[in-house]
Amino acid sequence: RRIVALKRMVSYHADSRETLERFRREAEAAASLDHPNILPIYEVGQAEDGLPFFSMKYASGGSLQKAEPALRNEPRECVRLTAKVARAVQYAHEHGVLHRDLKPGNILLDGRGEPFVTDFGLAKWLDTTTDLTRSLAIFGTPGYIAPEQAKGPAAKLTPVADVYSLGAILFDLFTGRPPFLGEHALAVIQQATESPAPKLRSVAPTLDRDLETICARCLEREPQARYRSAGDLAVDLERWLEGRPIIARRVSPPVRAWRWSKRNPMLAAATAAAVCSAMAAAFLFFSHNGLPPQSRLPITGLIPEKSIAVLPFENLSRNPDNAYFAEGIQDEILTRLSKIADLKVISRTSTQHYKSAPTNLPDIAKQLGVAHILEGSVQKSGDTVRVNVQLIKADTDSHLWADTFDRKLTDTFSVESEVAKSIADQLGAKLTGQEEQVIAGKATDNPEAYDAYLRGLAYSLKPANTTANSLGAQKYLREAVRLDPKFARAWALLSSVDSVGYLTKTLQPTVDLREEARQAADTALSLQPNLGEAVLAKGYYYYGCLKDYDTAIRYFEQARQILPNDSRIPESLAYVTRRRGQWERSETYFNEAERLDPRNANLLTQHAVSLMRLRRFPEALRKLDEVLNITPDDVRTVAFKAGIAQAQGDLPRAAALLAPLHPNADDAGTLETQVYQAILE
Repeated sequence: RRIVALKRMVSYHADSRETLERFRREAEAAASLDHPNILPIYEVGQAEDGLPFFSMKYASGGSLQKAEPALRNEPRECVRLTAKVARAVQYAHEHGVLHRDLKPGNILLDGRGEPFVTDFGLAKWLDTTTDLTRSLAIFGTPGYIAPEQAKGPAAKLTPVADVYSLGAILFDLFTGRPPFLGEHALAVIQQATESPAPKLRSVAPTLDRDLETICARCLEREPQARYRSAGDLAVDLERWLEGRPIIARRVSPPVRAWRWSKRNPMLAAATAAAVCSAMAAAFLFFSHNGLPPQSRLPITGLIPEKSIAVLPFENLSRNPDNAYFAEGIQDEILTRLSKIADLKVISRTSTQHYKSAPTNLPDIAKQLGVAHILEGSVQKSGDTVRVNVQLIKADTDSHLWADTFDRKLTDTFSVESEVAKSIADQLGAKLTGQEEQVIAGKATDNPEAYDAYLRGLAYSLKPANTTANSLGAQKYLREAVRLDPKFARAWALLSSVDSVGYLTKTLQPTVDLREEARQAADTALSLQPNLGEAVLAKGYYYYGCLKDYDTAIRYFEQARQILPNDSRIPESLAYVTRRRGQWERSETYFNEAERLDPRNANLLTQHAVSLMRLRRFPEALRKLDEVLNITPDDVRTVAFKAGIAQAQGDLPRAAALLAPLHPNADDAGTLETQVYQAILE
């Protein structure tokens, strides 16, 4: 007493033993699989005319092919369905069955929209070696089958052939067409065999880039380059649905070029010769015309309108020793802005390389990926201070807003709050009630404590992580909390300086130092439980002092909710996950940190180190070149490049890079690279 679907053979096929065998195999394959997303077989039998049939669950929603138009504008539903199908296919593989004909027409939907894999008519038992399998002439549906499957019955297929088909289905769901089109089946097969699959976003540009990466990973022509299993594909689709970083990584252009050259050695040689000729011609042309041999390429990608970088403030005080005060005011304004989630704010590490009031603002904005620049100057005289600020729209180099504030030292906080609020208004940023309170907050009523805090802050912001800088920061921050024991931000910064010094050994890693880091963080949190800097300091303590990575990650993630633009948080998460061997997650965090801090030389170097450990040398070299663009001729960076040349077996290049280097006695890394070169030679 249930509605079923019947599948039976019509009479004119009855004389074909092969077709009968195929029909029987389909029933056997499907009936052997018990999975909630595989259409169940109820009965296998013979009709009165002697022809076989089988009955199966009736899927009232029709096929995925018919549902496609309604799904096309619902990427999450497309991903959800494909993830479930991938899980079902993985189950079939684990039970020894390849489908070999996955396509939208072979996926049915029930009345609730749940998918069912059906039509195992081409299913192949993974351990089958019978003549039937080898002589089977039908090999699937062009447009959805893997390139290796097009070789026909002789092809030795693995489960990743079905992974390719799943990628083709996902491509079809998003675009309304399979990856390859042609006038006839042979043309489609030839394209899939000879050409790389089109990029998903070349057909559907509004889709998320991660979806393009997932599709591309499935549709790789070489089986070993795809997901290792349908289960791995399902994991990535589910991670995308949950908003987590995907595991798939785009294949780099150098790797693609290498693969192509292996398949086309003669054409690759000719192409290389042509490229060399073109480069020589270009060099001669530029030399003859007096043009520079290099030009800065435009940065691609959209720059968000609600984005800003705060350049170093100029110190107009007569006393040059007051430079710390200008640095502190700049950083305090930047800190308040960075707590506005609706803004993209570039970290200070990336802006400190630029001088005050530069002339090439459009270029700087492109390098930093922002639409607006804030310039300023500070003049401190006695107990008064003058702060001048200008907000500039970078692409037109036009002033949007400017103001001058003359205040007493005790009223400096109001300047920082007013500037941050005015910029948010000018950029149309939406502030939550909590963000407004944070921006308007006053850290201390004690001007001497605030001055000591700014001096300690200046030491902590210096690019070199040295013992002298750590001790200087520690000295003034201890003075700040002595003058005002309720100064939560000073307590938080003191804890961070202690923990980082403990980890890097720029401070003596004693029990007393570790205890001061803990007490300072706890004091800051007790004074201001929602202070992002205090939560971050607690994370540093568990990471740097205790090596308790699980707890550190919890604090870093909590701090990220309060400090959405603080690049130190994803940077710290990158280091923690790297220490735990979670390389893919670490790289995601590195990329996130670089978006907020694109010219942080140390951050870029550490990312390059990770890529070197993974032997992704071309990408590591690009990162190191970015570092050299920021800090030209940096000895350690050049030594890293030499280390890559050593790892690639290119000793002459390594020797050429190392020859001009004269490292200091304390530069152990560079000295090691030079010693290793001598050993290798």
